[in-house]
Amino acid sequence: QVQLVESGGGLVQAGGSLRLSCAASGRTFSRYVMGWFRQAPGKEREFVARISLSGKITYYADSVKGRFTISRDNAKNTVYLQMNSLKPEDMAVYYCAASPGGGSSYYQDYNYWGQGTQVTVSS
Repeated sequence: QVQLVESGGGLVQAGGSLRLSCAASGRTFSRYVMGWFRQAPGKEREFVARISLSGKITYYADSVKGRFTISRDNAKNTVYLQMNSLKPEDMAVYYCAASPGGGSSYYQDYNYWGQGTQVTVSS
């Protein structure tokens, strides 16, 4: 299994920036598609972004496209989410997740999950 630990959440003003990190265990990190999801109170888990095994291909939800950037460093077993121009509607718990293969925006296609990190955006 893959163990994932998120960090970097916190409080930020609207229009500000925040970078989330997700550290993974094991030597097979580069074999997994990595994704970021978020969940606001009273709402279902929502896809945010995903990145291919090599990091060459990325995909974003329309709600964050142009503002968020996903990246990965396979040598460090870490995936990142750079969040710029944050809006109050971005407020949620953010989770990183790993899939053994294929590209998907559906959370059930991801096998491994971190515990999440809270992002709060003040207006």
